[in-house]
Amino acid sequence: MDILEAIDKRHSVRSYTDRRIEGEVKNKLEKFLAVISGESGLNMQLVTDEPKAFGGVMAHYGKFKGVKNYITVVGKKSPSLQETAGYYGEKAVLYAQTLGLNTCWVALTYSKGKTPCEIKDGEKLCVVIAVGYGETQGRPHKSKPVEKVAVINADSPEWFKKGVEAALLAPTAMNQQKFLFSEKNGVVSAKAKRGFYSKMDLGIVKYHFETGAGKENFEWA
Repeated sequence: MDILEAIDKRHSVRSYTDRRIEGEVKNKLEKFLAVISGESGLNMQLVTDEPKAFGGVMAHYGKFKGVKNYITVVGKKSPSLQETAGYYGEKAVLYAQTLGLNTCWVALTYSKGKTPCEIKDGEKLCVVIAVGYGETQGRPHKSKPVEKVAVINADSPEWFKKGVEAALLAPTAMNQQKFLFSEKNGVVSAKAKRGFYSKMDLGIVKYHFETGAGKENFEWA
């Protein structure tokens, strides 16, 4: 499964089986997290066989079940942290999908104080990503029409349209899809509208857009 296939097949999953993440799958995921942490300056960690972070009332409110494994997205405090966390966190999400794992972004409905991860001076825990073997493969979310999230006209290149279509398959907080893409002469602008965690969402959808459009076809504004 390549990343484009992962984008199509990946859906949020909140209920997980007891099957452990181990062996080659665990090793590959940990190595991947180390690589993208090095690229981004983030401190992403895989926590396994740990039920406490999702054992309280907040997880119940979020309708999570059986979550014992998750990725913690930790980074240095900065104005760009949320977008960076979204971009590289989604890289991890889609890579996990290629390994046969399921995932779900979790911003609030877990216990931060019971989340065992390394947080260095000047860093903060931005978000966690539940990961494991889902009871189901999830189901597709509803998407806005293309014209609600992008400026499309008769001259818009095909790669731009494919990028927007991939962006619409991205997970966003409360499925709000509050972003806007535009393109001129091969330069693409992506903006976050006002919304809950919309800056993190922007990072997520930008990675989807790049994958769908092909990074060789454009540059970011």
